[in-house]
Amino acid sequence: MSKKVISNEALITEIERLIKEGSQVSFTPKGVSMHPFIRGGKDTVLLDKPERIQKGDIALARVAPATYVLHRVTSTTEDSIILVGDGNTVSMERCRHEDVIAVVTTIIKDGKPIDCHSRSHLRNAAIWRMLKPVRRYLLAIYRRIIL
Repeated sequence: MSKKVISNEALITEIERLIKEGSQVSFTPKGVSMHPFIRGGKDTVLLDKPERIQKGDIALARVAPATYVLHRVTSTTEDSIILVGDGNTVSMERCRHEDVIAVVTTIIKDGKPIDCHSRSHLRNAAIWRMLKPVRRYLLAIYRRIIL
């Protein structure tokens, strides 16, 4: 199967339509904001309709008009959701619950599926969050040695 590159706006519009129809959607994200859990241009994610958004979920969300992120939920309140990319060291985004378009249920890395709600994935993500003070250095090593 050949890969097709389309604009973010067109992609998100189509993902949103398919998710609302009840379909599961897969795509290969771009960028480095979710390293090391999702490698832009290499890994594929499977998206599903958001049921109950909770800490640890990876959400595709609208954070401003025509601005979308695929980032991890770090906290939720009745009014908003805070998202941070695993590969980010300082920036965070805030959105409303209704701005979440989909959640990642599976990451396909090197042809192997990783269940995003499995204990091991959530544990690894929690450990990664705790490493935030040194994440900058770990990411630099990761980018130089592994990438």
